Amino acid sequence: MHPRLLLRAEGIAAFAAAAAAYYLLGGPLWLFLVLGLAPDLSMVGYLAGPRAGSALYNAAHTYVAPLALGAVGVAAGAPWVTWVALVWAAHVGADRAVGYGLKYPTGFRDTHLSRLPGRAVEAPTVEPSGGD
Repeated sequence: MHPRLLLRAEGIAAFAAAAAAYYLLGGPLWLFLVLGLAPDLSMVGYLAGPRAGSALYNAAHTYVAPLALGAVGVAAGAPWVTWVALVWAAHVGADRAVGYGLKYPTGFRDTHLSRLPGRAVEAPTVEPSGGD
């Protein structure tokens, strides 16, 4: 099986497990819906350029932070913290399932899963004036 398919299947499994745990732990549906796309707010980092954008996006789109947050929520007996972590993990899983991967600093469309389709947008170049 191709690694890209395995990574997408892994995303489906992570989404399903996180969503099921959220439901079983009594998380409210409204919170899941409100926070479902919250990690995508990290795309604002691209306003500072592709290097900063990819760093912020990747920090919000790995399983490291939601797993750590979930462990804190469980250890502290704070279900709302655990719910936030599960929504976050579900988001990351859903992104992987549909092919959105971690970003390279070369551009938003360059991911660890593939190069996303679409027209490349290049920065405008400034030609020297030639002394007119």
